[in-house]
Amino acid sequence: MAKYFDVHPDNPQPRAIKQVAEIIRDNGLIAYPTDSCFALGCRPGNQDGVERITTIRHLDARHHFTLVCRDFAQLGQLVHIDNNVFRAIKAATPGSYTFILPATKEVPRRLLHPKKKTVGVRIPAHVTTQALLAELGEPLLSSTLLLPGEAEPLTQGWEIKEELDHVLDAVIDSGDCGTEPTTVVDFSSGEPEIVRRGAGDPGRFE
Repeated sequence: MAKYFDVHPDNPQPRAIKQVAEIIRDNGLIAYPTDSCFALGCRPGNQDGVERITTIRHLDARHHFTLVCRDFAQLGQLVHIDNNVFRAIKAATPGSYTFILPATKEVPRRLLHPKKKTVGVRIPAHVTTQALLAELGEPLLSSTLLLPGEAEPLTQGWEIKEELDHVLDAVIDSGDCGTEPTTVVDFSSGEPEIVRRGAGDPGRFE
């Protein structure tokens, strides 16, 4: 059964955030709110967590996982990024964007796109997520909580607990965070290519 944490949207209770971080460190899988919609998250090295996300979402080998970072210091350890791309991404973060970039050796191989050797990264503008990332001290491996056959992600914490109680270890609920996933921009060639239009304004990359 998943533990349920009702967290204040503006001032997340430190005790609850600490407990969730411990669950993640113990190789747990969580559902948590972001600045676009709910996501599934675990430690990047958590093989069981990755497999559970893949099973829950019916993902194939070509799926781009996302590493959710607290700041650019974390992000810069995970992807290769030149000055022009850095400036473009810096201007749009934190925010509702995922950027696809060539991965460094810090990223486990199984998380990479099998041919391109790329990975998705993002820095969210969400108080609860930022509090969790600060407590955790490392990025979260993430995937949008969009269930197979559904047009939109689940939006209510209680609904997520009800639906996925048997496969999650924790659910953080800090209120509604919308149904639109991030805008995905592929910078792997050095030029922006919009892969998915979502909550972030794609206009700045067109």
